[in-house]
Amino acid sequence: MLNGIIIIHKEAGYTSHDVVAKMRGICKQKKIGHTGTLDPQATGVLPVCLGSGTKLCDMLTDKEKEYVAELLLGVETDTQDTTGQVLRIHPVEVSCEEVREAVMSFQGVYHQIPPMYSALKVDGKKLYELARAGKEVERKAREVFIHEIEILEIALPVVKMRVACSKGTYIRTLCADIGEKLGCGGTMKSLQRTRVGSFTLDAAVTLKELEACRDEDRLDELLLPVDSAFAGCPKLHVKQEFCRLIDNGNSFFPNQTAENAVHGAGEWVGVYRGDGSFVGVYAYDAVRKRYKPVKMFLERT
Repeated sequence: MLNGIIIIHKEAGYTSHDVVAKMRGICKQKKIGHTGTLDPQATGVLPVCLGSGTKLCDMLTDKEKEYVAELLLGVETDTQDTTGQVLRIHPVEVSCEEVREAVMSFQGVYHQIPPMYSALKVDGKKLYELARAGKEVERKAREVFIHEIEILEIALPVVKMRVACSKGTYIRTLCADIGEKLGCGGTMKSLQRTRVGSFTLDAAVTLKELEACRDEDRLDELLLPVDSAFAGCPKLHVKQEFCRLIDNGNSFFPNQTAENAVHGAGEWVGVYRGDGSFVGVYAYDAVRKRYKPVKMFLERT
């Protein structure tokens, strides 16, 4: 069984579930999961977890993401992208400077109302199912964070921009909200996800390329180790005599590691045995003065 992460460059027309289904056939194993949906229209980075790596799925969903999006001003649709039904068309009578000012005003904390065409659930039903049935329900605004917005090109009525944002941010809704602020409406014309956490398009392969690697018996070359998901975390190496603690998923004290380091309360650290094999993610408990497990990956390499 393959254990780890493969970065897929999702192409337009596939859902994230489609990618997983195809990968189960290509890799000939069932234990595969994706790390957060991309709309069928969207392309780009989709980390897919295999084997023991599936424990990562919820952790990678929380990672910061980066996109390149095209906003089409003057058009409003029911899905907030160009795949939907056009609701209204407006003249675009705004200047480039007004566009820049409106776009940049969304940087930082932003309270966003999730779109009806989304997989969020209300009373046990997905919003998109209600939307397809012609129903609209009240949605509460959620706090998201736009870390960066960079305008790449303005060729009115189209605005191309790069957006780095927190989990749960809908770029479709951001486009619609920018259009609303400008008074002419807006919808998302295209979307490419260029980064999830530390994973970028540079390491991504299409499903066709994945099949070719399978045929050449080179799938292992594409497989990233589980701990690559935590490349930005500090590392601790537990001394050999205390490895029994981590092998049983127990807590340990800073002085039981080679580094003898105390990190910030709640900060994630990657924990390794003395031989360099990855064990899991821990966080420091400042009250009990020890490291406690967050998620364990106990397979030896």
